[in-house]
Amino acid sequence: MGRVDLSQLTPLSGGWSGETFLAEAGGEQSVVRIYRPGRRDDAAPEIDAAVLRLVRGLLPVADVLEVRRGVAALDRPGLLVTSHLAGDRGDLLLPTLDDDRLAALGAHLGAVAAVLGGMPTLRPGPFVDPDLRIGTFGVADGLPGFVDDHAAALVAEGWEPARVDALGAVAQRAQDLLGDVGRTCLVHSDLNPKNVLVDPDTLAVTGVLDWEFAHSGHPATDLGNLLRFDRHPAYAGAVVSAWCERHGRSPAEAIDLARAADLWALVDLAARAGENPVADRAAAHLMAIARTGDLHALPD
Repeated sequence: MGRVDLSQLTPLSGGWSGETFLAEAGGEQSVVRIYRPGRRDDAAPEIDAAVLRLVRGLLPVADVLEVRRGVAALDRPGLLVTSHLAGDRGDLLLPTLDDDRLAALGAHLGAVAAVLGGMPTLRPGPFVDPDLRIGTFGVADGLPGFVDDHAAALVAEGWEPARVDALGAVAQRAQDLLGDVGRTCLVHSDLNPKNVLVDPDTLAVTGVLDWEFAHSGHPATDLGNLLRFDRHPAYAGAVVSAWCERHGRSPAEAIDLARAADLWALVDLAARAGENPVADRAAAHLMAIARTGDLHALPD
């Protein structure tokens, strides 16, 4: 495929960054992601490309066609061009499905999370270069420390200090649960129906998209993301069963781990409430958890 003509791009729906576009050249479609300077490190396109190459053959992902490193000092954006994958977005398909088809889709998505949870890494942290070397998140005290780091932002969003303290107590219990696992893996970190493409007939996953938050982390993180907002019993039960089939946990244990692991994302999102609808929904979920002390709580 030739180099992409950036003047002929069509924005793709979904997401909040406005950085992903559909391109066509020589009768072939491709997907172009433009990395605005300063949003991530200059190496971000190369890191994302390396993750796609790492998982190719294990999960359905696009081929990497072109990578251009960004140069923030010159205000030059980075670029990642990949093949275009067929399929319908999972979040658009989900509301149209009956119980049997919800279970079928849930099983396929749970299997994706299970594959990711089985790809071992040596320690937790972000990927810092195209060799996927692992850096550090800089959180000294796990989830409780993460809550402390975000306390001021939560108070600024209207949380009472006592409610933040209650959240810290929940975070400690969650950290104790997570610490019993004792290993890390590749984490997509934004695995949900919006970021998968699905065959509308078979409900098989045809593409796993948007790997920009991929890192090394807890094996239940992606399971937690899949179960965060989509809790229909047929769907959620199938997601958990597929994950447990590979990882040997009971459904109750898996769900507890999933909710505990997802607390990291909920805290981060809630501290940014108002930026997008996902952050707003996460803030409501986190407030319910802090109010009740229950990791499984839902907003009223």
